[in-house]
Amino acid sequence: MTTNHFCTLCGEKLSDVFVEGRVRPACSGCGHIVYLNPLPAVAAVLLQSGRVLLIRRGVEPGAGLWALPSGFMEQDESPEQAVVREVLEETNVQCVPGRLLGATTHHDHVFGHVLVLAFAARFADGDLRAGDDAREALWFDTQNLPDMAFRSHAEFVRQAEQLMECNT
Repeated sequence: MTTNHFCTLCGEKLSDVFVEGRVRPACSGCGHIVYLNPLPAVAAVLLQSGRVLLIRRGVEPGAGLWALPSGFMEQDESPEQAVVREVLEETNVQCVPGRLLGATTHHDHVFGHVLVLAFAARFADGDLRAGDDAREALWFDTQNLPDMAFRSHAEFVRQAEQLMECNT
């Protein structure tokens, strides 16, 4: 379980101990407990005329597969700000984030545990083109999604469609 071998506070060796109902890395010297928290990420579901905006990932995890515009939050931004930034970086499109569609966690071989917050978003402006770590950016029919990098992204598309149906 221990990912770091030494305490960041005092430098002593970490060991796995049962603390607060589960096994956690803890320092044998100062007693500091290391909480292994997921990395926060966001994803945007932009729907337009029965189509959803997807990017082909250029990096792992899921390189070569399709995904929602998504990425990690920075320390100085809200989830909504992260959505706007990630969509712009990966698609050159300005968006307006809307309702939180859902949250999920997953584990991958690159980043470990990730918490994903998915937002419905509205296209605002821009000429679509891939950027940052996206190889391509295209609109897809929501009923015919390509091979997706993350199962949760396909589920978020379904949730956004249901939300749109409820609002019409």
